[in-house]
Amino acid sequence: MSETHILDPGHKSEELETDWPLELSGDDLRRMVEGAMERVVAHLETLPEQPMSYTSGGEELARALREETLPEGATPFTELLETVFDQGLDKTYNTPSPGYLAYIPGGGLLHAAVADLIANAINRYVGVWIAAPGLVELEANVLRWFCQMVGYPEGSLGVLTSGGSLANFTAIVTARRTRLADDFLRGTLYCSDQVHHSVTKAAMLAGFPVGSIREVPSDGSQRIQIEALKSQIDADRQAGMEPFLVVGSAGTVNTGAVDDFEALADVARERGLWLHVDGAYGGFFVLTERGRNAMRGLEMADSITLDPHKGLFLPYGTGCLLVRDKETLRKAHHLEADYMPEMQQAPDLVDFCELSPELSRDFRGLRVWLPLKMHGFSVFREALDEKLALAAWASEELRSIEHMEVVAEPQLSILAFRLQPPNLDGRAIDELNRELLRRINDRQRVFLTATHLEGRFVIRICVLSFRTHLDRMRQALEDIRAAVSEVLTS
Repeated sequence: MSETHILDPGHKSEELETDWPLELSGDDLRRMVEGAMERVVAHLETLPEQPMSYTSGGEELARALREETLPEGATPFTELLETVFDQGLDKTYNTPSPGYLAYIPGGGLLHAAVADLIANAINRYVGVWIAAPGLVELEANVLRWFCQMVGYPEGSLGVLTSGGSLANFTAIVTARRTRLADDFLRGTLYCSDQVHHSVTKAAMLAGFPVGSIREVPSDGSQRIQIEALKSQIDADRQAGMEPFLVVGSAGTVNTGAVDDFEALADVARERGLWLHVDGAYGGFFVLTERGRNAMRGLEMADSITLDPHKGLFLPYGTGCLLVRDKETLRKAHHLEADYMPEMQQAPDLVDFCELSPELSRDFRGLRVWLPLKMHGFSVFREALDEKLALAAWASEELRSIEHMEVVAEPQLSILAFRLQPPNLDGRAIDELNRELLRRINDRQRVFLTATHLEGRFVIRICVLSFRTHLDRMRQALEDIRAAVSEVLTS
């Protein structure tokens, strides 16, 4: 029906009465949700037994799915579920599995999925306070809890993001606009050679030439070298540059290394730099006693990146940036427009569009607020403590294997190891460990990944799934021992 036909004032009203298929009835909606839940529950109940990384044939699958054409007519919902669960979920890394010890595991608490169903169904706009004051305050409460968790004072806040990459980007833009003038190209920023690549990418996207990003060497524990940092900052300043930002890591992806935040805070204060901490992987370990001890001085950072989709086991797409002074974030992002409502001036209220690059955004806060309120922080603290203990246990078990070297002891819940028999060296050892990793993963009970440390190929274990417990870690060590025996005798 054309728009002209619908709006024709001479047209009879009964001819406008028709079915509107996008407006689901209550019964239709229930059937749809129940059908989806049947598939979800069946998938999750078999999750522990599913293959860990079955990706062979992925290219053929992708090309087959490319044959979908623009859908003009309707497709039954059951067929769409089959496409997602029987094809789309095929050939994937099993990231929510208890055996996924690779990269940084993704938890995917089901509580958050329920929260997203609610948030998307009620579909309220939370970019400005006046549009949904109660819902905005629920999300702001989450951020206040996080600020309290890291030890930030009154007047701190932040914003939930899609992940650590956007959080790091927002932090760098805020630091740039706070510490530098509009002509900022002489600005220089500093990070260790172990920092996550999203920091370098964020700096580039924030307008800095790659040459302005100073990579400071790390020590034997993969922590940034403080004296080398001081020397680089002083040399740049003498050369006419404008050092303005230093980035520390609360758990690097390579080995889980935690920088010395007390020393970094001293450097930042003495030399007038903004201190940002990338705690996307490890920041939530501050909930635990061991984590707090490892991260002494975290509260002195000007900004902190956290990823609830890592340390709080939530679904992907849930990141966070905290700032010690909320006003720095607001001043960096404030811009007026005639069509916008008046923004909040009350210090205890917030318009999230004033703190972030985003104007349109989803209601992310509910997926964090709901599980935290249901269980309390204590349950998450206990789960994180378990992950620290499992990583320490794995390190001890690995040391009992002949010719095995624990290259990076777990500072949090990541460790790195390498098989190093005395009759091999250099490239031959690297190839031996590549084969060792392949044989471990081929058993499909756990999935490990590798990295390079000081030019050496090493294997990583990262324990950070709420589903991973001692039984699966025992399986991991069984498979490592069996694979070691195979590569040493083959």
